[in-house]
Amino acid sequence: MTRTSFDEIWEAAVLKKGSDAALEALLPKPIADKDLIAISEDRWLSDMTMRIFQAGFSWKVVEAKWAGFETVFQNFDPGPLAFMTDEDIGRLVSDKRIIRNGQKIKTVRENASFLLDIVREHGSVGAFYAGWPSHDFIGLLDVLKSRASRMGGASAQYHLRMMGKDAFLLSADVTSALIHYGVVDKAPTSKGALKATQAAFNQWMEESGRGLSAISRTLAATI
Repeated sequence: MTRTSFDEIWEAAVLKKGSDAALEALLPKPIADKDLIAISEDRWLSDMTMRIFQAGFSWKVVEAKWAGFETVFQNFDPGPLAFMTDEDIGRLVSDKRIIRNGQKIKTVRENASFLLDIVREHGSVGAFYAGWPSHDFIGLLDVLKSRASRMGGASAQYHLRMMGKDAFLLSADVTSALIHYGVVDKAPTSKGALKATQAAFNQWMEESGRGLSAISRTLAATI
């Protein structure tokens, strides 16, 4: 818990942005659960792969090559990609249509298998994410870190946010705000710090009626 109310954070953000309306316009809006459920598995795998390749590379370079990725990986259907052989991956490392990073290319096979497991367990990937409560978002991040490939930390957070799931981003600005408001004393990476972060977000969600995405963006706006 934190002694800082969401109203105090909102007021600080409004001072930076000029008005309530200006701040409201910045807030991301997660999609409805029914729309999350409707997202096909290939789109989840595509976005996972994009976030993995963007980590450590220029986002513009990855986006410029993305049409090539979609072609090479057959629109990211996880069914066949889960059964890529090492020889298949070896050929892809030489394919100039994509970024030729062998370790990251391997994650396509590994994450295809992960998504197929989720489908078997929950019916669909979208249903799994839609059913996961915001008050345990760090638990969802832990699932991705432990069961998926290279989906720890920022990659998982950006993946979920970009796909429309209500999600906080522990960006540099959000982290600075959390430190300023006494939630953590440094970037929250340990289990204890993540638990404290989740507790603060839960408090602010209860106070404001807003979700993780909006609160996260409001925190960033105070910096």
